[in-house]
Amino acid sequence: MSTTTGPMSTTTQPTEPPPTTTERPSRPDLYGADWERIPVSQRVVALTFDAGANDDGVASILSTLAREQVPATFFLTGSFVDSFPASARAMASHRLGNHSVSHPHFTELSDAQIRTEVEGAAARIRAVTGADPAPWFRFPFGDRNSHTIDVVNSLGFVSIRWTVDTLGWKGTSGGQSVSTVQQRVVNTLTNGQIVLMHVGSNPDDGSTLDADALPGIIAQLRGHGYSFVTLDALFG
Repeated sequence: MSTTTGPMSTTTQPTEPPPTTTERPSRPDLYGADWERIPVSQRVVALTFDAGANDDGVASILSTLAREQVPATFFLTGSFVDSFPASARAMASHRLGNHSVSHPHFTELSDAQIRTEVEGAAARIRAVTGADPAPWFRFPFGDRNSHTIDVVNSLGFVSIRWTVDTLGWKGTSGGQSVSTVQQRVVNTLTNGQIVLMHVGSNPDDGSTLDADALPGIIAQLRGHGYSFVTLDALFG
């Protein structure tokens, strides 16, 4: 599975770690893994969206989700929240997750830098949206190892990967289309599938393939008898 999940901003890392969260759900039973699917027997799918570059697809995505009455989980970076506060607040009508402050490669960071990235993003998300992203965390670029997972777990966060990356972030200039995005989801359909999409546009061609493909994805998955959940389904 690919460890790069699309173009993201490269905002400078914060220099001072924010205060540690005092109240946070603790789910040690979910620690030690980078969850690629929800372990259920029911026909459910979790649609997840990473937000770290721009918000070009947010309005369309939220409109589709509202019209179809489908829940989703959005992983926000701290830099995205600072750059697009209105979009971040709008996404808080769904479940939010933590995607670090500045989208670095976590395997290249010290433990202290990891804590700063995770806690900093959580603080910014809570301050701007009023929603707590805990306990869900997604590693930027999918770049993780057992140690970085342990550090994230020690902060009270559960690591969430994906079953399928739609590759919509590659854009039309990267050989993708609405059809290929939809087919990647359908071809990997399984109970508890976690779908990775992005809210931003491709920086080269301006396409928002994940947003454009979303209505068809929802329709096709429903046609296969699937319904939609947030990652809180991992709580059982």
